[in-house]
Amino acid sequence: MPSSAPHPAAPAALFRHGLRLLLDKDVPGWIALWAEDGLMEFPFAPPGWPGRLEGRDAIAAYMRPYADHIDLRDFPELRVHETADPDTVVAEMRGVGRLVKTGEPFDMAYIAVVTVRDGRFTAYRDYWNPLAVQAPGADFTEGATR
Repeated sequence: MPSSAPHPAAPAALFRHGLRLLLDKDVPGWIALWAEDGLMEFPFAPPGWPGRLEGRDAIAAYMRPYADHIDLRDFPELRVHETADPDTVVAEMRGVGRLVKTGEPFDMAYIAVVTVRDGRFTAYRDYWNPLAVQAPGADFTEGATR
């Protein structure tokens, strides 16, 4: 069920709110934080994985099955850095939890560059580790992170 609570407009607060929605398994609520023409990029995406998602609908299709594959439980070591651009933050974090299908631990380091305008995500560059999808026990099935 999408979150109906109002969301913060400041980039750092909106980013933290989005992480809380992901931990709550509220993917529709997270998607609702996006501008219609939002852009999500994965600069380190391995071959065969999307490097760019254009528009909220494409982002929604990519993220919709996420909680079916990865049970996120925490984002330890979260650091959100303000930038010279008041609409943009850089976040460093780890996402930890379990892979749903196998029960194996999930522990992924991320750096994200996030831009917010009018209280919505407009750009999100997600620098995740592509080597993790090749790790023993990894179960990043179609739709989870592809």
